[in-house]
Amino acid sequence: MRRAVFPVLLCLFAAGALAQSARVPLPRVPLSPRATEVIAVGTGQVQVEYSRPFAKGRKIFGGLVPWSTVWRTGANAATTLKTNVDLILGDVVVPKGTYTLYTLPGEKAWKLIVNRQTGQWGTEYDPKMDLARIGMKIETRADTLEAFTISFLPEDAFRGSLRISWEKLTVSVPYAFRQ
Repeated sequence: MRRAVFPVLLCLFAAGALAQSARVPLPRVPLSPRATEVIAVGTGQVQVEYSRPFAKGRKIFGGLVPWSTVWRTGANAATTLKTNVDLILGDVVVPKGTYTLYTLPGEKAWKLIVNRQTGQWGTEYDPKMDLARIGMKIETRADTLEAFTISFLPEDAFRGSLRISWEKLTVSVPYAFRQ
């Protein structure tokens, strides 16, 4: 009789342990994880911090992101540009500091909006705080990019392009160290 009780107790203990572990929540992966891009420019560095939404089969530009409407350029909290050197973005001087980046997507033309307001949720846009609206180059991608991505493509230590890519599009604006 004792021999039969031990395996039963062992099974009950194991079942209890499994039930306990089932109650422990698994770590949650954010739907739009945060990302940071940093690049050395001249004697300093430039950083962009943003959230990366995924396409998940949705039509992005002209759908989820409507044409001719200011877009938060990512997800969640506003996308932030930090520079500890003076920059030239497109043909606009951007003094060292912290800014929020928005975009104005269009079927034929895009604008990068550099805004002085910082620390806000991504949809809290105040056009009176714009430093500049800068024209962007539009390129159609051969592939489809699932995750929204902001990146730097350097030409050398002093210049390159800031690129925003998602779905079938990449838009870019040149940057340069202001000496």
